[in-house]
Amino acid sequence: MNDHAPDRVDPELGRGRAPNIRDVARLAGVSYQTVSRVLNDHPSIRPSTRERVLEVIAETGYRPNPAARALVTSRSRTIGVLTSQSFQYGPATSIAAIEIAARDAGYRSSVTSIASTDVTSIRAALDYLMSQSVEALVVIAPQQRVLEVIAEIAPDVPYVTLQTADLADGHGMSTDQTLGARLATRHLIELGHTEILHISGPQDWIEAEARMQGYLEEIDAADLRTRAPILGDWSAHFGYYAGLELLRFRDFSAVFASNDQMALGFMHACRDMDLRIPEDISLVGFDDIPEAAHFAPPLTTVRQNFSEIGRRAVALLMAELRGAVPDHDLVVPELIVRESTAAPPPGMRG
Repeated sequence: MNDHAPDRVDPELGRGRAPNIRDVARLAGVSYQTVSRVLNDHPSIRPSTRERVLEVIAETGYRPNPAARALVTSRSRTIGVLTSQSFQYGPATSIAAIEIAARDAGYRSSVTSIASTDVTSIRAALDYLMSQSVEALVVIAPQQRVLEVIAEIAPDVPYVTLQTADLADGHGMSTDQTLGARLATRHLIELGHTEILHISGPQDWIEAEARMQGYLEEIDAADLRTRAPILGDWSAHFGYYAGLELLRFRDFSAVFASNDQMALGFMHACRDMDLRIPEDISLVGFDDIPEAAHFAPPLTTVRQNFSEIGRRAVALLMAELRGAVPDHDLVVPELIVRESTAAPPPGMRG
């Protein structure tokens, strides 16, 4: 064995998991593409590197997936999509747009979901996609933790995340969430509201943090009293029970909910408390899900163009694959004014 070979004790492999190409790459101190080139007898590999990789393969008992050989010998024409919430309206819409845009570009898409946001689950999902020799990757995973792990792993293919965050580091493509929240809050301020509550999404969710920041920035710009946002969980259930609690005191005249589902639950609470929207309380949501126009009353909300985000993500990846400079401009959100907002009641006017 080479005296300079790295320590190959790997606790993950000790738990019965079959070794994969990334395990071999990590233990040999090379990229997974180098391992693939060794497996395909590529002439550009140095003999010492080849020997080191083959030693690790023999030691770990790695057996290559036949699809992995396509990484060098042929193009897979596949874009991988890594998601943790494909069942929700926004991600599902973006995934559909990605599939269509990829097909129009001569590619197919392969979608896999992350079981949880721990490192093992994220690595397993990435390994699955890489075993299919994806040429590029779209990450639809809204938690900060997921982006941290993706940044640490640093996939060896072009990738884009459908979130705006510093961690995206030039890989982001998203709606301008902060601007959308400012539009929602400014709309309420322009109607005359001075006491505005924000029901936020959960901590560690990138969109929730950006929308909260936009709300706080707009409140500060208008020199209004800053109120601590209420941390929610995106569900109508939370919006309902938060509404019942908040409306017991009712020292506010407007609410900006971080998504339409929580706004729906808040509407339900208002009905149970015999309060009218917008006569007693104004309400703004975020996302503009298809049902928002059919709430009672129809919901004023911030529209995200999820299909456009998906299309732009694929266009960005195609540019990178061609060696061109990709366009990372944020998608501009739109305030959709319906019937859930109005001037505050006389007793709540500033």
